[in-house]
Amino acid sequence: MPYGYTGKILRVDLTTGKIWTDEHDEYWYRTYMGGALYAAWYLLHETPPGVDPLGPENMLIFANSPIVGAPAAGFNRLVVCARSPVTGGFGESQTGGFCGPELKFAGFDAVVITGKAPKPVYLWIHDGQCEIRDAGHLWGKLTADTEEAVRAELGDKQIKVIGIGPGGEKLVRFACIIDSRREAAGRTGMGAVMGSKNLKCLAIRGKLGINMKNPDFVKERARWFAENFMNNPDNSNLATFGTAVYIAPQSERGMQPTKNFRKGSFEQVDKISGETMRETILVDTEGCYACPVRCKRVVEVKEGPFRAEPKYGGPEYETLASMGSYCEVSDLAAIAAANQLCNAYSVDTIACGNTVGFAMELYEKGILTKEDTGGVDLTWGNAEGMVKMVEMICKREGIGKELGEGVARFAKKWDKGAQQYAIHVKAAEMAMHEPRYKGMLGITYAVSELGAEHTRVEHDPDFDFVAPETNVEQVKCLGLLERLPNPSIDWKKMRMYYYLQHHFSMLDVLGGCLLTFAPVRTFTMTDLVLMTNAITGWETSLWELMKLGERRWNLVRLYNIREGFTKEDDWLPERMFTGLENGPEKGRAIDRKAFREALDLYYEMCNWDENAVPRTAKLVELDLMWAAERKDEWVAQGKLMRVKGNLDWL
Repeated sequence: MPYGYTGKILRVDLTTGKIWTDEHDEYWYRTYMGGALYAAWYLLHETPPGVDPLGPENMLIFANSPIVGAPAAGFNRLVVCARSPVTGGFGESQTGGFCGPELKFAGFDAVVITGKAPKPVYLWIHDGQCEIRDAGHLWGKLTADTEEAVRAELGDKQIKVIGIGPGGEKLVRFACIIDSRREAAGRTGMGAVMGSKNLKCLAIRGKLGINMKNPDFVKERARWFAENFMNNPDNSNLATFGTAVYIAPQSERGMQPTKNFRKGSFEQVDKISGETMRETILVDTEGCYACPVRCKRVVEVKEGPFRAEPKYGGPEYETLASMGSYCEVSDLAAIAAANQLCNAYSVDTIACGNTVGFAMELYEKGILTKEDTGGVDLTWGNAEGMVKMVEMICKREGIGKELGEGVARFAKKWDKGAQQYAIHVKAAEMAMHEPRYKGMLGITYAVSELGAEHTRVEHDPDFDFVAPETNVEQVKCLGLLERLPNPSIDWKKMRMYYYLQHHFSMLDVLGGCLLTFAPVRTFTMTDLVLMTNAITGWETSLWELMKLGERRWNLVRLYNIREGFTKEDDWLPERMFTGLENGPEKGRAIDRKAFREALDLYYEMCNWDENAVPRTAKLVELDLMWAAERKDEWVAQGKLMRVKGNLDWL
């Protein structure tokens, strides 16, 4: 039996009801290792270009890696991939929690799902077996109610449930997948793909464990982490305040997305800060599998116009920002209520909040009227209007049905000048971080295969002149030896970006949590290498693991090229080239010429050609000869897909 991985990938065709397993050799597992690399391999090998993201031909993949399930902090991420209904390109999202390890314990490295069930179903995956079960009685249920019903039906309270609520069923384009009521595989619309297949959830129970080469070493490092993580400034803050700790400092420094990215500071940020949450509505904290940090918030609001129950957890930074500062809402209870709606209905809070903020600006400009909104007042800062519009999007009611298509498609259809206020990249609503202040973030928003996603690289302030020394020390093993100013995108910053994006891409492949690993958190890059070796029995290195990240980055780039993307899509919304309206960074904007030069330098560093297509030599170097042999075919197919309107948001 191999170490770390099970050697079995579960295959399910929902159209025919066929269930089987794929078995690959060690060479395949070590080359592709996990996560999005598994998914990219399957999507490029088994799906043609231009499949309908919400059609039966699309492939939905839940993927682990050999290190997921090891009993240590951060070894827990489950990656979900498909062709994205949001961008039309490679879709990827991740969840922490417990479902990733549980899938490994159930005997599978991944689940690859095709087809569409003739009626609602769920998958019961347990100890090397899988059954397709009727879910007619579950369809329409909220996520927590679904979990309770499945556990009762199968007679086991330890079953882990990952699935969708009515938002996914009704194909809200940016619907997400919810793990255990509270953890979200949030971006790129994976919940809509699940709904399109009539697949309500995966119920997972495993008792097989994980086979490790040197379990004692892994347990020793896990103990060390538990005893020392509070010495790390970032992990200490996460344990105390959760990711909500970031919102007040970002506003103070002028880099907090506010009022649809018009402002950099929110005047009432103290009312929605991590400190205020801890003092008011916080009732508990939670952690993911084997993690002592417990950065997850659990809140309760019993009185007043807005309510929130502990079973749906609580808002983290992205939700506090998207439903809070972004909409200029300072009512913490309202944000908690909006977060609960999204978790219950399985809707991504980043995209949803961005969409509501976009609608508020249209309302301000007179492009949307009260008649259009069904009587909902979308004035900036109106907590009641924000929550109501979130509800309408989740339920696809009234104008919420149209807004549930996302800002790019809504703006294109609505017209009336709306497109200039739609803040997105590749149709993916921008995450809640300011690219005019964070130079590397602006580059990653532009070039990311997922659109404006914030988890593709560590953020610039973690290496500036006031950042903790720990951060700077932990990237020196990559040859990154200097602190650099936040907004810069000169050659030094681009070199930093190039290495760090491959590091983050590698963590995506391995399913490692960004909130426990270097370059900012407690586990170092050396820890990751040594623990990977102890789990798998392989004599790997940081070089080999970084190549995983680079391999993933190039392979998903080719997938997007095949689907019609070009280098012209690697750009930012017009608003990023205009000045911030307030705060310490008032007037700051991205310089177009410098941004274009930085992108061109980046393409050269990647060994991509003048059209930003990976060169054959680069693919050969990454052991992707099969992709090199098909590259010209994919480029030609991509041109045809673009002519055919495969990217319908353009």
